Amino acid sequence: MNNFAQRTLTGFLFVVVMIGSIVLGQTVFSVLLLIITVLSLNEYVNIVSNDKNQPALLPTMVAGSLGYTLLASNAMGLISAEWLFLIVPILFILIIIELWRNKPFPFNNIASSWLGIIYISVPFGLMMYFFDPVILSGTKHYGLVLGFLIILWLNDTGAYLVGSAIGKHKLFERISPGKTWEGSAGGAFFAMLTAYGLSFIFVQLGMVQWIILAVITVVFGTLGDLAESMLKRSLGIKDSGNILRGHGGMLDRFDAVLLSAPFVFVYLALFCR
Repeated sequence: MNNFAQRTLTGFLFVVVMIGSIVLGQTVFSVLLLIITVLSLNEYVNIVSNDKNQPALLPTMVAGSLGYTLLASNAMGLISAEWLFLIVPILFILIIIELWRNKPFPFNNIASSWLGIIYISVPFGLMMYFFDPVILSGTKHYGLVLGFLIILWLNDTGAYLVGSAIGKHKLFERISPGKTWEGSAGGAFFAMLTAYGLSFIFVQLGMVQWIILAVITVVFGTLGDLAESMLKRSLGIKDSGNILRGHGGMLDRFDAVLLSAPFVFVYLALFCR
């Protein structure tokens, strides 16, 4: 199978699994996101580890998974908000663990572990609130999280197609030489058009609210893509992993989600109640 066919098949299966889990409901999607969180944390620790930076793999994965689980459980109404305070001691236990690891740069390790949890576990946990009636008045519904991902995917697809066809002016050459302003504009156009269409399907938000959500998603999704490129460039690697054939690793696939989800969450919580 050539690379294009492999990439297409992997992308198709990825989309089917994501959409299927979302439509099946919050519980199924929460399990999938937990698996993705664990795989992403494992990938993150492996790529940032070097002679001067050796975050503890298992403690980081356990702490990050617990943090995600607490957020997801609260979003699903299984625990009250007070239980979220457990995230604080979970983070500080990583300092205590470092006392026994006897590594040369312990606070580099702690900082890397904390960054991984904030960068990966928190955004995935916040995505679970997109179903939550505390944010949207009414019953739980998959429309927002599905719409959010569709906007991201169409933005990415539009940016690639337009950038490949007419892209000339570099968006951020120092970080990602392949991205262009023309591609970004094309992606934004696709995203806005998608948001307009979604406003007629998922009426939990009005048209203007969907458009604003799309703007936030496009801006911070693009910055998230650039942030992950910055991480890889600083480490001298091309892909964060190879778990998704033709698409790289988990961080490569979810880079836009990780930075845009927190901003979309705040928008929904403050302005779409």
